[in-house]
Amino acid sequence: MNDFEKKINSYALIFYWILVFGVTTILLYLVLPGEPKFKYEYQKGFPWQHENLVAPFDFAILKSDAEIASEKAEILESIIPYFQFDTTLLKTNITKLAADLKVSEEPVSQDKVKIYNLLKRNLTEIYRAGILQRSVESYEELSGKTEIKKRTGANVNTVQVASLYAEKSAYNKIHDIIQEQIKLHAAFKEWLSIISPEKYITANLEFDKTTTDKEIAENTAKLSPTRGMVQVGERIILQGEIVDVQKFQILESLKISFKKENSKGFASYMSALGKVFFIFAMLGLIFAFIFIYRHDILTQQRKLAFLMLFLVGMVSVSYFINSFPSLHIYLVPLAIFPIIVRTFYDSRTAIFMLFVITLIIGFYAPNNYEYILVQFSAGVVAVFSLNKMHRRVHLVKAMLLVMFTYWFVYSALNLIFEGSILNFNYNMMKWFAGSSLFIMVVYPMVYIFEKLFGFVSDVTLIELSDSNQPLLRKLAEEAPGTFQHSLQIANLAEEVILKIGGNPFLVRAGALYHDIGKITKPNFFIENQAAGMNPHDDLSYTKSAELVIDHVKNGVKMAQKYKLPEPIIEFIATHHGTTKANYFFLKQRQESGDKIVDADPFIYPGPLPKSKEATVVMLIDGIEAASRSLKDKTYENLKELINKIIDDKIKLNQLDNSVLTFSDINIIKETLLNKLINIYHVRIEYPKEEKD
Repeated sequence: MNDFEKKINSYALIFYWILVFGVTTILLYLVLPGEPKFKYEYQKGFPWQHENLVAPFDFAILKSDAEIASEKAEILESIIPYFQFDTTLLKTNITKLAADLKVSEEPVSQDKVKIYNLLKRNLTEIYRAGILQRSVESYEELSGKTEIKKRTGANVNTVQVASLYAEKSAYNKIHDIIQEQIKLHAAFKEWLSIISPEKYITANLEFDKTTTDKEIAENTAKLSPTRGMVQVGERIILQGEIVDVQKFQILESLKISFKKENSKGFASYMSALGKVFFIFAMLGLIFAFIFIYRHDILTQQRKLAFLMLFLVGMVSVSYFINSFPSLHIYLVPLAIFPIIVRTFYDSRTAIFMLFVITLIIGFYAPNNYEYILVQFSAGVVAVFSLNKMHRRVHLVKAMLLVMFTYWFVYSALNLIFEGSILNFNYNMMKWFAGSSLFIMVVYPMVYIFEKLFGFVSDVTLIELSDSNQPLLRKLAEEAPGTFQHSLQIANLAEEVILKIGGNPFLVRAGALYHDIGKITKPNFFIENQAAGMNPHDDLSYTKSAELVIDHVKNGVKMAQKYKLPEPIIEFIATHHGTTKANYFFLKQRQESGDKIVDADPFIYPGPLPKSKEATVVMLIDGIEAASRSLKDKTYENLKELINKIIDDKIKLNQLDNSVLTFSDINIIKETLLNKLINIYHVRIEYPKEEKD
């Protein structure tokens, strides 16, 4: 039955792999562009590295962006802007002037009539010429223009810009006329003072954006996007020939035409099949790497699912951003991908996954060779610069290093491709800066992924190791001896892990929490007992063993209640493995005489530790406790104790599931011996010099 269950579990695991990688394949197929890929790679100013190229079909030579922009600028320059002309304002303001001067209410002298007619005539000339609200120079639409099209209803006529008035210039003209008449006719000063020119000046020309834009659209629609044709069989470029500006534009035209031609009919099906094979190849690389170097990921469903979903997510975001013409694909902070993977897995996995994702995105991205070089360089720097992430300053440093790497690598490639700093695209720097700044969202992303997928980051482990955490505070108050024992284990285990390799933050947190189950009944453990008081004296050895063994179960329950992560719970459940509570077992045997003693009630429930860190804590836990009970703490006694306890664990198969090597075990023995010698201030006895 046991073998049958193993087979079932094995088949279930293989089915899960197929499911995860199958879903990933489908998602990537839907995300990645569907058009065929042009098979030739080339760079402006570099030799053509492929065979001689002739046109496979007729295609038009597309104009470059610069050419189209230049022609559009010419069209815009030739367009005469439209202005709507209001004919009603003249009559309204003349009527207002006549009313203010009272020329129709009472007999008026001939001189007053002449002055009124003079003002009326000038106002009429100004209004018929056209009044703008502002000066001509302030209108962007009139920049470089000498004419406008004055639109009166359905009629349109062309007017010189120089003949137009602004409200201010029209005001000045009427004001000057009034002042001149006051000088000529001093007797009419009071009569003329009742009028103010601004009351009769109102702009009657308003820019007609709708009509102007319509004419611009009609003219630009006539603009041809091509300039000439290349006939089938015509030579395009020879092998080794330099790809100059003209050849580059022809090749770009061929690439676009190629995608259009091959996106129809049978060719489109072949392109789709090729895309599937490409995805299979990339995911095959990932599976091979994980299977060989990180097989543990394949056995942990959440880790595998997260890795694939995160890969698909970053690819999706890249192509979503790239679909907006106003945004650039470099705005996507791809450096976040290896940072997150390194946080939850390791640096080697992070760099390999970075390599694969840059190949996937880079194959379809614009300037793919440049994209792969720039993103891979920045991603590697991100991984190396964030080997520690438990302080905020580490993230800031990583952000600055990634930004500098982006700028440096892009600048180097730009100088190689363009051969001049004059053509440097400084606008790209803002995309790199924006992408680097997004690295600052790593902390909240790590927190979210931890909660969703049950991961544990170094930041969380450091927080859990704080002695002011509620559970550790409770341990220190209710079981102070156990707390001191846990601190000692944590210090020793951290030192060992730094020597053999592993996560020092994980081993420290695990060591601090490994004995929290003793909080339930602290007095039943010797380190918390007062001198001469031992509650086990009143209990049977079986009951005592049960109470002692229960601290493992109680610890697991307490950890789950306080929502400690699974990797920490492993330390609690495995720190005694499946060994016996040997003291009580031996006492029971002595008391039973010739009777056979059932060992089961004295055995810890396990399981056996798997991780390197949990195994180290299990070994050190027994050694530290036993070393305190040694009466004579000499170098030889400590060495013998360490060797005996570790060797016994190996003989009892407690390290069967562990990843520790014999080399690691030797380092552990040596490190613990040195640390315990220092802790107990043991002096090594030097051999005496023999006299001849």
